[in-house]
Amino acid sequence: MKYNQVTIKDIARELGISPSTVSRALKDHPDISPETKKAVNELAEKLNYQPNIVALSLRQSKTNTIGVIIPEIVHFFFSTVISGIEDVAYSAGYNVIITQSNESLQREKTDIKALFNSRVDGMLISLSRETNSFEHIDGTLAKGVPMVFFDRVYDTPTSSKVIVDDLSGAKDATLHLIEQGCNRIAHLEGPPNLGITKQRLEGYLEALNESGIPVNKDLIMSCPLGTIEEGKAATEKLLKMENPPDAIFATNDPAAMGAMQAIKEAGLKIPQDIAVAGFSNWFFSALLEPPLTSVDQPGFEMGQEAAKLLIRQIEVKSKDNTDPTPETKVLKTRLIVRDSSLKKGKKK
Repeated sequence: MKYNQVTIKDIARELGISPSTVSRALKDHPDISPETKKAVNELAEKLNYQPNIVALSLRQSKTNTIGVIIPEIVHFFFSTVISGIEDVAYSAGYNVIITQSNESLQREKTDIKALFNSRVDGMLISLSRETNSFEHIDGTLAKGVPMVFFDRVYDTPTSSKVIVDDLSGAKDATLHLIEQGCNRIAHLEGPPNLGITKQRLEGYLEALNESGIPVNKDLIMSCPLGTIEEGKAATEKLLKMENPPDAIFATNDPAAMGAMQAIKEAGLKIPQDIAVAGFSNWFFSALLEPPLTSVDQPGFEMGQEAAKLLIRQIEVKSKDNTDPTPETKVLKTRLIVRDSSLKKGKKK
């Protein structure tokens, strides 16, 4: 069946009035009588009339739509970020188009192009783990498209960004493990090109240095995908060492979950033999056995702050044709201590 959208002309023809009168009635213009407004609005509702958003955006040079690019929708943290974005955007009268890069640089490029062609007013972007060049972003910024980066950010002085204090979060987790009596703490490291990976590694190293524990590079294992499988494989290698670790701090919760699987399959106990801590506080973290200690990130708040920054940028640009000074918002993390890291006799 062919879809036909009801237009202002259709309403005008039905009521025997001019299209301009219908248009002004729908906008509640004071020159139009209450009777005509009532007739127009009742017929518009009956015929399910919807304004032509494309035509409207061409006239106004604004679509009241923002685009969002995230690495993975199934990622618990990013799903909470989306909720925060939508909370602010819809309250401000903006629609949201969500795309996912699936951790692919090429897909990220395609998504940016698709959102640009859809005439979104601005974009919120968290980079894929493959993103190591930024020509596609620079080219879009050069066209005047407002962008705000969150979590995995492009470190450019021309754009606003919202991040969490990954360094402090990682440092807190590592210090907690040290307080539990651990002194051979391994780190499962994330994608090497992401800023969050470098910050979490730095926090781990700072905690060791401040506690007088020598850094052993053999205890730092690369997990570039940050998956359960990688965490398990990396931990299996660690357990084969002559002097295996007594604790593991993973760059994210899936890698920590893989570490826990490997420890259990080796016949060892958590945390008595090896304590484990993760990062992100995924929803399943509290459901594991034992429940996983993890660094909680305020995803909902991050989404809210990112949306506020972008909408402010869009509104200022629309009104004054100028860009506000870029801002960087740093949100605090919180260590959620659970049984996976609590050695016997130690208290939370």
